[in-house]
Amino acid sequence: MKELVEKISVEYEAFKTDANLQGEKGNKSAGMRARKSSLSLEKLMKDFRKASLEESKAK
Repeated sequence: MKELVEKISVEYEAFKTDANLQGEKGNKSAGMRARKSSLSLEKLMKDFRKASLEESKAK
C-alpha cells in the first residue's frame, strides 16, 4: 500500500507541474503530459481503492 501511495504522490506532482505550465504559459506539450498523468492517476486511484478494500476486509 505504501508503494501505491508513493506512486500516486509522484504522478500527482508531475500532473500539477505540467498542468501549471499549460495554464500559465500555454505549453501544449505540458498539456499533453498532464492529460497522460491524469489517466495514470485515474488507474492508480482505482488500484488504491481495490487495495484499500482488500486490506479492510483482511483485518
